[in-house]
Amino acid sequence: MKINNYVGWEEWVSLPELNLPALLAKTDTGAETSALHAFNIQTFGKENNKMVRFGINPIDTDDRFSVFCSAKIVDQRNVTSSNGISELRYVIETEITIGDVKKKIPITLTNRENMKYKMIIGRSALEGFQISADKSFLQNTLNYELYKKAKNDTYRRSLRIGILSLEPNNYSNKKIIEAAENNGHYCEILNTKRCYLNIESDSPEVHYDGNVLPHYDVIIPRIGPSITKYGMAVVRQFEAMGTFCLNSSASIGTSRDKLAAHQALAINRIPMPDTAFANSPRDTENIIDLTTGAPLVVKLLESSQGKGVVLAETKKAASSVISAFQKLNAPFIIQEFIKDANGSDLRLFVIGGKVVASMMRSASDDDFRSNLHAGGKATKVKITKQERKIAKQAAKAMGLNIAGVDILRSSEGPKVLEVNSSPGLQGIEITNNINVASLIIDYLEKRLGLSTFIK
Repeated sequence: MKINNYVGWEEWVSLPELNLPALLAKTDTGAETSALHAFNIQTFGKENNKMVRFGINPIDTDDRFSVFCSAKIVDQRNVTSSNGISELRYVIETEITIGDVKKKIPITLTNRENMKYKMIIGRSALEGFQISADKSFLQNTLNYELYKKAKNDTYRRSLRIGILSLEPNNYSNKKIIEAAENNGHYCEILNTKRCYLNIESDSPEVHYDGNVLPHYDVIIPRIGPSITKYGMAVVRQFEAMGTFCLNSSASIGTSRDKLAAHQALAINRIPMPDTAFANSPRDTENIIDLTTGAPLVVKLLESSQGKGVVLAETKKAASSVISAFQKLNAPFIIQEFIKDANGSDLRLFVIGGKVVASMMRSASDDDFRSNLHAGGKATKVKITKQERKIAKQAAKAMGLNIAGVDILRSSEGPKVLEVNSSPGLQGIEITNNINVASLIIDYLEKRLGLSTFIK
């Protein structure tokens, strides 16, 4: 097949690796290197693999439509424009399609927001073409309707990922960073407490150590119970800025509040231990009777890792514990004690509505709590279809994209004990010999429409 190697002074081109299927470009033999419109240019990544993220308005008649791209920086150089102004620009290398010809070319990034042509095609990109300076569109004619289709296509892009956490050396955080970097992404820890917020309707910002944080493609909240409310506010701010948060602020809030969480389970008809809540001391006896009576479990509403959870063996002991919590103004719920569970529960790890791993946690001989932080032991377990179904339903009821769902096995069938919005990875990974962190990154890539990445 004979290739058309003629180009006019203006042509339609595409940059597929940047998810730009149609760009109106001007040829310019006076420029060695091609130039591309870019705004909000931000660098990220390690020194030996520096990346750049930028936005572009590819449609010359619609400045409101933006596409965000990322690419590896191959150089920085001073470029003098036609009006004599010198500018230091980042240089990337990406594939360009002109008609039937595809080639890798260097491109400098510069702001051309007031220009009709969002791209200038320089001499290096035009090698092998015959230029007709008095003609236009000698190659395939594209159109901006292609951007509607591009939204459903996969493309290559490195993500900038932030993990909100107080523990940079935590096992889970290290594994997520490792998995992200293995897929060509840049991932860093942001101390949740050091984030402070500029709450504006036009331009909300998150500040950190005296600087405005750049745009993150993804935020992974790993927020401890001690700072739930502040952590939710930080996540909410990133949401206002258009960043995808792995778990939303609302879903974190629901799962952390045990009363709200169990009400969400009840609304969705998901089986759980009989649960009761009251405020007045006068109702103590009544709420005990609403469950199956003693023994029963008393839980603080914002407890975690087995802390703030008390087993009351008798009705008298239950009344004493409830009275103590009420005097401390510590909100709590009471639940039936599932004796059938024999001090064990199941932890099912849910990512994007799928159960990817599971384990059984068993309490130590001197404790009823099976939490690994409370001394429990983990073993691999085969789960039933019903347990898998209930775990997925529970995560969905909370609105969580990633969740650790704790289930008790009882004579009446599986019952959801708790849903964790920041489940640890160490126990589940070691028990199952599976890289859950990489599955989290895979889910993020799929959710953001990415496939093969720049390494």
